Amino acid sequence: MKIAILDDWFDTLRSLPCFAKLEGHDVTVFTDHVEDPAILAARLADTEVLVLFRERTAITASLLERLPNLKVISQRSVYPHIDVEACTANSVLLCSNMHNDTPSYAAAELTLALMLASARQIPAQVTSTRAGQWQMGVGKTLRGRTLGLYGYGRIAKAVSGYAEALGMNVQWWSSDEGRARAAADGVCLAESRDAFFATSDFVSIHVRLKPNTKGIITAADFGAMQPYACFINTSRAGLIEPNALETALANGNPCCAAIDVFETEPLNNPSHPLLKNPNVIATPHIGYVTEDEFDLQFSDIFDQVIAYANGNPTHMINPEVYP
Repeated sequence: MKIAILDDWFDTLRSLPCFAKLEGHDVTVFTDHVEDPAILAARLADTEVLVLFRERTAITASLLERLPNLKVISQRSVYPHIDVEACTANSVLLCSNMHNDTPSYAAAELTLALMLASARQIPAQVTSTRAGQWQMGVGKTLRGRTLGLYGYGRIAKAVSGYAEALGMNVQWWSSDEGRARAAADGVCLAESRDAFFATSDFVSIHVRLKPNTKGIITAADFGAMQPYACFINTSRAGLIEPNALETALANGNPCCAAIDVFETEPLNNPSHPLLKNPNVIATPHIGYVTEDEFDLQFSDIFDQVIAYANGNPTHMINPEVYP
């Protein structure tokens, strides 16, 4: 089958063990990022199987209508970037393993890394040392401080384990359903939403971006945080009310943030308020970007491709299009 893989920016997949699963197929790997539907359509004109790198490229009706040879899209996890109705209308099968029991340990580890980097002022200390100025300030110890985890899911639970190993206190907030599960598990729930934000030294959000979670973190939430607190987001930028974080940082509540996700990605504008703010540690959506995570994810994705080629597709999101 003719297979195209989009957005493998560092040409990583060909070096991973999972790539051998595609042996015998005609595979093209694109290492740049293209958004123009016309250019994408020209590139993918003969493509039968499209493999996606998470949410890096939006799959729209405009694009799908120009790809008459496309039969299946294979990816992993949630799919807000894909027009599923347009897939169905154009007889394109979407396969996506939702990996319900497997958290992204890479994303959980980055959350911990950002928390440590913020508490110990690591980027600024490195810059100061390289400039020959030695220490530039005094950091904070994580042990004994309170981490507030918003969202009672797999990644947050992994982060909780890391934080507790460091001697941190962990408290939770979530949706009604999430809080019910948390209460059943006997973990520490904040007394209220306001108390959660007001009493956490660090707040880290771990929620899937869906229509009902868009903008779920508001200006009022930031207003409840203490001036010494830090906000961490390795999930999705759309979970934050537009401009609420920028305004909160300007007002000093919270005093700092560590952000891995942005409304526009790739973000190539150095004048963006979050990139210019010296109290923000910004990383380029690398939460899941490790060789180990890629091999795990794309092993699942390539298994879906092989299953389709063998006439036994798996993890079908719109099975009605499969004859």
